[in-house]
Amino acid sequence: MSRQGVILYGPPAAGKDTVTTALTKQSPRYAQFARLKVGTGKSSGYRMGAAERLRELEAAGDVVYANSRYGNTYVIDRPGLDDSFAAGVPVVHLGQVDGIRALVDGYTADWSVVLLWCPRTVTAQRSAGRGDSDTTARLAAWDATHEDLDAHPDLAWDLTVDTTAVSPQEAARLIDQLLMRRAGAASV
Repeated sequence: MSRQGVILYGPPAAGKDTVTTALTKQSPRYAQFARLKVGTGKSSGYRMGAAERLRELEAAGDVVYANSRYGNTYVIDRPGLDDSFAAGVPVVHLGQVDGIRALVDGYTADWSVVLLWCPRTVTAQRSAGRGDSDTTARLAAWDATHEDLDAHPDLAWDLTVDTTAVSPQEAARLIDQLLMRRAGAASV
């Protein structure tokens, strides 16, 4: 059986953290992939690292994808993915189509790609409601995510979830069912 992973794509405050929490409550095999973060700010959900560590990963060819946002660099690295797959089913959060393509093309696994979506006004409400100090930057990221989607109309999603209409628990159930179907199809 091939290794399974989940990519949750969507704008800020679309529910990536909340759906991942619901997935991990549904089954201990799921775990959020902790990207390497070079910078400052929120550390929860990340492996914090220095610029030197990023240079080492780059020199070794172990950076699968990196992006900069909010004044930080976020890295999906091969050693981190190896560890995550050894532990179960990693759930990778992304907000860039280039990141999806880099991950699917650059790290061999059976990736299920899920679009989590919410309107811009909902991102603003959720960001303010959780006390983000950078809601304006998050809305700019929402705009960039929307433009990214518009620029890639050919991108196929394994599952699309409107997080204003579907509860996190239902989204988790749908994602789990998707992976079970794919695992069943792969074993035939």
